[in-house]
Amino acid sequence: VVNDTRVIPARLSGRRGEAGIEVTLHKQQESDVWRAFAKPARRLHIGDRIDFPGDLSASVQQKGEGGEVILAFDQAGGELASALEAVGTMPLPPYIKRGQPNSADSDDYQTVFATHPGAVAAPTAGLHFTPSVLTALKARGVDRVAITLHVGAGTFLPVRSDDVTDHVMHAEWGSISADAAAAVNRTRARGGRVIAGGTTALRLLESAAAADGTVKQFEGDTDLFILPGYRFKVVRQLLTNFHLPKSTLFMLVCAFAGTARMKAAYRHAVAAEYRFYSYGDACLLNIQDAA
Repeated sequence: VVNDTRVIPARLSGRRGEAGIEVTLHKQQESDVWRAFAKPARRLHIGDRIDFPGDLSASVQQKGEGGEVILAFDQAGGELASALEAVGTMPLPPYIKRGQPNSADSDDYQTVFATHPGAVAAPTAGLHFTPSVLTALKARGVDRVAITLHVGAGTFLPVRSDDVTDHVMHAEWGSISADAAAAVNRTRARGGRVIAGGTTALRLLESAAAADGTVKQFEGDTDLFILPGYRFKVVRQLLTNFHLPKSTLFMLVCAFAGTARMKAAYRHAVAAEYRFYSYGDACLLNIQDAA
């Protein structure tokens, strides 16, 4: 099960008067309204106008914690999408230190499944798939189905709370079609394994699953926060990258494969100099109670 979201050029450089403002969109609220992270947010006040290149502008509707703001743009819908394509850049993660995204990132930071625009971060496990890999999987009898979760920039936020249950997950919009749900349920019914192509696909599947593991058609937001002790209902294997320390994603893989196993795996990955994070290596995990 793969995530077919498409990353939009969600990073914008603008000005409030003489002050430069960097904005990273992370969740669309309405056709002209986005939640975003602004830097430096302290310079912004409710009602301020931010001007971007190409005659695009936005006003600050609300301010939240951690640099989050709600912006109302002067364009909406397809017009706004076109403006973002014209003046925005790919929202590479903050730990990629080589400065501005280059032209190659427009393709490199998209998966081969990318279809539905709306993500502001790539579902990075999908970056490991190529047409030849997909052909080989099909030849081995592996079926594939796509679902959509528009990954938000909140996926990069570290957990800073002493009590991890106090951490607030940013909601992300997802969709599972009736056909996709039926395909997953057929696989489970015949004793097959459901393999999530990334943590985003896993979280959406688990969000849409009933207690008995039956996956339902789904459309809406999910803020599912998976911690050790969570009982997985659908997914039996997980393909995923090596994640940041103190992240919700590392907590998820610990819940899936076992904390001791994952700490040992990460020690091996560091010693063997595996690449971590978005453009890094991947591992295939078995659920901890699986043979």
